[in-house]
Amino acid sequence: MVTLKPNLTLKNLGFSIACAVTLCVLHPLLAAQTGDGLVSGVARKVIRHAAPSAQSCQTRANDTPEKLLECTQSSQLWQILTQFQQISDQNPGPDGHGNRDTGTAGYKASVAYVAGLMKKAGYKVTVQSYQYQATKIVGVPEFSTSDENYVLMRDWFVARLSGGGTVSASIQPAGGSGNGCLRSDFAAFILGNIALVERGGCRFDVQVANAQAAGASAVVIYNTPDAGQDQFDPVAGPGDHSIVFPARLTRQASIPVIGVAAYSVGSELLRRYASGDAPQVHIDIRTQPTSGTDYNLIAESPFGDPNHTVVIEGHLDSIYGAGMLDNASGSTTILAIALNLAKTSTVNRLRYIWFGGEELGLLGSAYYTTHLSSAERKIIAFDLDADVTATPNFDIYVADPATACNVNEFPSNVVPQSKIGTQMWTDYFNSIGVVSGSAPFGNCGTDSNSFALIGIPDTGILTMQDCCKGQSEVDIWGGFLGNYEGQVPGNDGGCCDQPNRWCDNLSNNDPFVLGLASKATAYVTLKLANRTFQATHP
Repeated sequence: MVTLKPNLTLKNLGFSIACAVTLCVLHPLLAAQTGDGLVSGVARKVIRHAAPSAQSCQTRANDTPEKLLECTQSSQLWQILTQFQQISDQNPGPDGHGNRDTGTAGYKASVAYVAGLMKKAGYKVTVQSYQYQATKIVGVPEFSTSDENYVLMRDWFVARLSGGGTVSASIQPAGGSGNGCLRSDFAAFILGNIALVERGGCRFDVQVANAQAAGASAVVIYNTPDAGQDQFDPVAGPGDHSIVFPARLTRQASIPVIGVAAYSVGSELLRRYASGDAPQVHIDIRTQPTSGTDYNLIAESPFGDPNHTVVIEGHLDSIYGAGMLDNASGSTTILAIALNLAKTSTVNRLRYIWFGGEELGLLGSAYYTTHLSSAERKIIAFDLDADVTATPNFDIYVADPATACNVNEFPSNVVPQSKIGTQMWTDYFNSIGVVSGSAPFGNCGTDSNSFALIGIPDTGILTMQDCCKGQSEVDIWGGFLGNYEGQVPGNDGGCCDQPNRWCDNLSNNDPFVLGLASKATAYVTLKLANRTFQATHP
């Protein structure tokens, strides 16, 4: 793990010369107030007086960026994040590890913790419940040919939301470009074969849906030879084609889905098929249905015009344990902002939401947005999402719907009306000399995507997770090639989305990055809260 501290040298950090003109040179300035948070560059002023106490910040009007950013303090943020770790530790799962996953006591305790603080601060708090259905893997999945047993987590992963089943059938690659993104790619597909598709070109959901429609009995999605972050992979973008990771579907598949397998695995299966020796592949993925009640926590400010409401949100659930980086960090960011704006009048109404079920396929935000009435939908002027805000080996990305994997599914107003959000992030980071950029995958994999689908303009911030940071990102933000978090440097996929590792704990977060991202989020929140919105949306 890399922890950024003022007394570390650029050599210690592994930062490149290229980033010296951006974050590296400014790191000592940004972290000058190590005890009380980061110095804001918005006003280009040095804070010479003692920072206000948390109590003072939460009882005064923080009606300017300078006041709000002064109150966005590292000590407060870390205290909140630590509380989430304690909640996880106090609610271990059956494996003995702390847990805040959907459906667990740890998640319910997280809801209760945030709800208590928001009620005490004066917000109108509502807990929205909904029923969810999901599946979980039982036993040890198998993937093999007659002469090769592929090793789980070394050669392949089971895709999240994979269907279950035992299949033995011939492998058959998709036609066309080989990625299965068009239904015509399966025009010659033989019913019952196992579809082989290369990652990229479209969302995993589209590849799987097309294979299912063609009668495939299972799907194997394999990595590309030059894999990197692209528009269609919201989580992992390995720069090494031997690295594998769990493909994140957002829709439950009805057939087994292997993904993402190593390029070496997929290319060898493809070579054998092309040579006329199509191998018989055996896949055994056993799943067990799960269901229950999940919860979204909604807290409404008493201030501002309720007919022009800005939603500030992030997901509260974890996956595979404590979920401190993903996404207790984002939950901490918006909770700290909400507490510091509790007594601040704004032009627009602020509504904070902590969603459940994000890790199971954006369940909470999908339920919330699709159950809004037409009138309720129209009063939401904008949405801001905070999803992972404390990555040790970080990037600074904006979840811009313009580059989303499913941008063609958004109503036509979303992309143009969302530009103001992207610009606000740019303005803030430019003011402190830090580079930011639009995420290659846009808002895919984040709850803001659910808002975009119903026509609500949106934006968001994320500092990345899993693996792998590429050379172009190192050139901009410094750090190391490989994992964004977990073992840094390393290239084993990190902690957040790796089952049975149980390492996305408090130590998987960087306090400097948490402060940096939270200050930026506070700035954009206040700007949106006081912006005059005139454009309409569906």
